Amino acid sequence: MHGLGSAVAWLSIKLDRKDWHIARVNADLCFTDWSAAQRHALARAALRENAKGLFELAALWYWPVDRVLGLVESVENPEVIHDAMAEGHGLLVIAPHHGAWELLQMWLAQRVPLHALYRPPRWPDLEALLNRGRSRSGATFWPARPSGIRALFKALKAGEAVGVLPDQVPPGEGVLVPFFGQPAKTMTLFGKMAHRSGAPVVIGWAERLPDSKGFRLHWQRVTAPVDSDDPQVAAAAVNQEIEALVRRCPAQYQWTYQRFSRRATGEPNPYRELA
Repeated sequence: MHGLGSAVAWLSIKLDRKDWHIARVNADLCFTDWSAAQRHALARAALRENAKGLFELAALWYWPVDRVLGLVESVENPEVIHDAMAEGHGLLVIAPHHGAWELLQMWLAQRVPLHALYRPPRWPDLEALLNRGRSRSGATFWPARPSGIRALFKALKAGEAVGVLPDQVPPGEGVLVPFFGQPAKTMTLFGKMAHRSGAPVVIGWAERLPDSKGFRLHWQRVTAPVDSDDPQVAAAAVNQEIEALVRRCPAQYQWTYQRFSRRATGEPNPYRELA
């Protein structure tokens, strides 16, 4: 499965100039202390990992759940989940687009009642497919609308877990705060949930092991001020946590996403000119 993904990544570099260009721009923006050759290699590796992730979805959404979870070779710090839930204030999970994030939620939903938002796709048939695949784990997914946000606050109040992927450009309210030294429009919702609920916060990711040897899950308690009542401080703290995690294994981050497309007024979009 991963071998086929690597082959598709090679074709993507040759044929899909858009993803290749975005990955190169992101590498250049975020790793200014690296050589040009190192940044080029990161972009190539990121496309390989991205393609592997696409092929993983077939297994994650259609294999029996027990078989999927059998791919998890080890879990780092699983006790932080139990300890945080035991506090009785619910649990907030930072789950960036890093590694096999769909597997991460599947593993977590087997252990705690888990809720998350999703952005409905343009095509209703695709939405049904996505929901069917993701909900097999037992997690509850809510559309990214006011009603869905209210459902997340209600879940936290009931002592349940809420997972958030906070590293995409929010369509509405957001603040410009640093991410890898670059201004990135970042959601304020996560900070509001953390501040209002008092829920403990953890960050996690599912590392894709080499040679198709499965996955290693990583969990860590967050102590940075992601619950600050200052939206700038909270959002910056979330980005710092994600950046520290990504730096452990840069190639497995979703570098094909235009994370820095929303700039301050007057600043050009760095992705505009295709190479």
